[in-house]
Amino acid sequence: MKKFLVVSGFLGAGKTTSMIRLYHELNENLGVKTGLIANDLGEKDLVDTMFSRVCGCRTEELSGECICYQTENLADCLRGYFDREQYVFVMSDIPGCGVGALDHVYHRLTEDYPGEFQLAPFTVVTDPRRLRAIMPEAADCGLPEEMNYLFRAQLKEADVVVLNKTDLLSEAEQERIMDFLRQTCPEAEIFPVCARNGAGIPELAGYLLEHTASLRQPDTGYGGAEFLAAESRLSWYDRQYYVKVCCDTFDGNAYLRDLAEGIRCRLEKAGRNISHLKLFAGTPEEDWAKLSVLGTEEPLETDRSFAGPVTDMPVILNARAACEAERFAAIVDEAMEETGRKYQLETMVFCTKSFGVTEDDR
Repeated sequence: MKKFLVVSGFLGAGKTTSMIRLYHELNENLGVKTGLIANDLGEKDLVDTMFSRVCGCRTEELSGECICYQTENLADCLRGYFDREQYVFVMSDIPGCGVGALDHVYHRLTEDYPGEFQLAPFTVVTDPRRLRAIMPEAADCGLPEEMNYLFRAQLKEADVVVLNKTDLLSEAEQERIMDFLRQTCPEAEIFPVCARNGAGIPELAGYLLEHTASLRQPDTGYGGAEFLAAESRLSWYDRQYYVKVCCDTFDGNAYLRDLAEGIRCRLEKAGRNISHLKLFAGTPEEDWAKLSVLGTEEPLETDRSFAGPVTDMPVILNARAACEAERFAAIVDEAMEETGRKYQLETMVFCTKSFGVTEDDR
């Protein structure tokens, strides 16, 4: 078996955490040699790549652009796993707005490399908060109305829909959302899971192993007016920098929280929002910390905090903001400068990539 799975889904829905849980379930409990591919539009050494690796996952990285547009690189990466290293199952995510991946990845692999790769059911991870924006109550999730198109279009592509973060739901709430998903995605299998604690992951892993992609071709409106309107509301931002500590009382966890809060508060003041911001930092002693922001009105989510003192650390910041690219870049600069002064830090920026999806790279 040379089976490949694409995991799509909403920004901040928990794609990476779900893949890490599936990785350990497949490798350790089911004996299926599994590898990961981290994919995003930013530079190398993405937050998701580093996070997956420190969580014990064998992870390759395809950066720069979505795997939708680098089929040859994807095929080479898969061959490296399957042919040279004898893996049997490989998973890749795609950037959070990856509408069209069913066509651009699955159908392209089928056409260009017939019979070489078996395709697992195309899987879309959702979260309750953003699902409610397209449910009958049309709840406000804090993001531009145009982005609701992306949520609906991603569901159209799904062979499998994963309702993540069920730990945040009552039994009645979960069943109501499951009913909505069954009606909206009648051809898809629906799996409620909690990627953080592993609930529902064994059932999902078993289904993905036993079934293959339907290779449907739904009309998602990719490239049309709604697609362009939604994409135009998002900017993408990636920065890698190094922090040199100049005082004896530095708290790395507090620094990361204050930086994230500084960005979030400035976005809120500007009337803008964040779809997903990720901060990852490590130390020479192999300690690490990661936190996320999923909206200006949402609490910070901490995946892990530093266990001990921090002297120096590289930091990776990846973000997708409902904000103009230039304005968001200025907000990050202001927050970094303010937080750096507070903690008496010397900062060296290695690379920054900031762009709107419909703009040129900066």
